[in-house]
Amino acid sequence: MTPELRRSLGLFDAVVIGLGSMIGAGIFVALGAATDAAGSGAGLLWALGLAAVVAYCNATASARLAARYPASGGTYVYGRERLGSFWGYLAGWAFVAGKTASCAAMALTVGAYVWPEQAHAVAVAAVVALTAVNYTGVQKSALLTRVIVALVLAVLACVVAVSFGAGGAEVTAVGEELTTGGVLQAAGLLFFAFAGYARIATLGEEVRDPARTIPRAVPLALGITLAVYGLVAVSVLTVLGPAALASSPAPLADAARAADAGWLVPLVTVGAAVAALGSLLSLILGVSRTTLAMARDAYLPTALSAVHPRFRVPHRAELAVGAVVAAVAATVDVRGAIGFSSFGVLVYYGIANASAWTLGGRARLLSALGLAGCATLAFALPLGSVLAGSGVVAAGVVAWSISRGRAVPPRP
Repeated sequence: MTPELRRSLGLFDAVVIGLGSMIGAGIFVALGAATDAAGSGAGLLWALGLAAVVAYCNATASARLAARYPASGGTYVYGRERLGSFWGYLAGWAFVAGKTASCAAMALTVGAYVWPEQAHAVAVAAVVALTAVNYTGVQKSALLTRVIVALVLAVLACVVAVSFGAGGAEVTAVGEELTTGGVLQAAGLLFFAFAGYARIATLGEEVRDPARTIPRAVPLALGITLAVYGLVAVSVLTVLGPAALASSPAPLADAARAADAGWLVPLVTVGAAVAALGSLLSLILGVSRTTLAMARDAYLPTALSAVHPRFRVPHRAELAVGAVVAAVAATVDVRGAIGFSSFGVLVYYGIANASAWTLGGRARLLSALGLAGCATLAFALPLGSVLAGSGVVAAGVVAWSISRGRAVPPRP
């Protein structure tokens, strides 16, 4: 009999893990790039709202499915059970590939803030350290994530306060002509920041009373994150303006300088690094659980399905994921990682919405809207990201045709 994971997470810890996965990426990595793509402050705010709508549809689909199938693997499990083995496999493939790139992006963010001259080396060290934390048990990971989220929220609150206090710029001033394509591309980049709520669903086998906890935790985490992102975006636009925000490599630090709050700059630097570490911690956790589920069904090497007898975690999957992420972080740049990650994650959620559609009920319209939104944002991303992501998906189809002969049938 396959050992099961320990159910140790309650509602608060599940929400905190979701917050740790989301808060940080959009603010410290994607905010400036999204403003540049949107072409204006107004475009950025429209893009933020659009990304939030798609994320809400996806969150609703994920919560409904996770309550029905409370097992590790997320949409890999949902797609397999609702649409068939191929779609579940493809969701898992897209998730592992996309989120591996996300892990690398977060690790490189740590390096860029902590030691820019040695960003890749710092990134690899961060991956090794957080893989070790996850290896010792998910409860310890949740406790560390709680501390990280509290610190990051405190830093963001300071940025919002000093930025609104200074003011001076026109939030909706147009830097370039606002276009639908620009807003959609910006929304695709900002979606990268919202995608962490799936971390709660992928922990379904480790949450107490998952049928009740997961549907409550997902919208709570998403709602808190949207409120934080909206406040930070508007406050930074208020003090910097859209043109300066679009060109800034460190917009929150620049906002503090523009507000004559130089004392806040070191705290923002620490907050950025800590936020990226929090995201990385939860990302490695989620990718390893999907790897575990796929290995159990022989779509990945079955050795990765082992659960540690003492810590009750998928230790081989975690080590394998950590090794791959470290290799990627040592070789790629952060912008390429973000674009590739967004494409893979949008494919994953597209399958989640299609799976939720088969459940019927009043939420069916949200599933259709989420599926359409995922497809639109995925193909609005920069061409290089679309081509690379499509190539990886195609490689996944080839791998499916090779591996399905030895895969196990879906479990009832």
